[in-house]
Amino acid sequence: MTSRSHPYVIADVFTDVPLEGNGLAVFTDASAFDDATMARLARELNLSETVFALAPRAGGDVRIRIFTPGTELPFAGHPVLGSAFVLAGEQQTLQLETGLGIVPVALRRDSDGTVCFGRMLQPIPTPQPFEPQAALLEALGAERSQLPIEAYLNGPHNVYVMLADEAAVAALEPNHHALAALGAFNVSCFAGAGHRFKTRMFAPAIGVNEDPATGSAAGPLALHLARHGRIAFGEEIEITQGVEIGRPSKLYARADGSAEQVESIEVGGAAVIVARGEFSF
Repeated sequence: MTSRSHPYVIADVFTDVPLEGNGLAVFTDASAFDDATMARLARELNLSETVFALAPRAGGDVRIRIFTPGTELPFAGHPVLGSAFVLAGEQQTLQLETGLGIVPVALRRDSDGTVCFGRMLQPIPTPQPFEPQAALLEALGAERSQLPIEAYLNGPHNVYVMLADEAAVAALEPNHHALAALGAFNVSCFAGAGHRFKTRMFAPAIGVNEDPATGSAAGPLALHLARHGRIAFGEEIEITQGVEIGRPSKLYARADGSAEQVESIEVGGAAVIVARGEFSF
């Protein structure tokens, strides 16, 4: 039996410090993999997400498929941003084909040409009411939310619970089994004021008990805050996440438009490549 080399890159996303942020594996040529092999590799690496790069089909620069250890996602924020850092080559903007269409990522480089920051235009999320709220609060160990508990769909199903202050967010000890029983969604618990917010995100039903940095949830958080008058449309927020699990991250998000007509959702951050390797089979 002959084996073949399958190279991959690991990047830490939403940070410029190695071994912080949200780790991501990117297989730069996944043409030899079927669906089952992609799922098995994602479980083997056991990161929040693993990306598989493929030839484009719809006019983009590259097509990507995104797997958590438990499922495939049509879109997720840190895999899109991290993939752009890994796959950009000399390009200033990369058009990534995802399960929700093409996502453009604009890249900024430092003086030696290394990509140091990126901003993606995300799919515009759709707000929806969320039930059962009481069971969610009980599973989180929280008494109430300071804003309406609502869900936003942009591929992932992101649900938002605002707590009284950052200390309350840091103190959360959710019942992951009870959260998983409520369904496959991301619950983002947050607090803050002005342009700075702290979040923690839990998604045990898709194999991620706590995520270090959730790009798909950052854009809808900016929209949620703007819709409820906590910030103005067009204002950028800075989000801190991942501190409690030793992976501090920084995300930047902005919602442009109005409550009646959202024009764009932009999320940005840094990333740093920390490892390269290969599978042989």
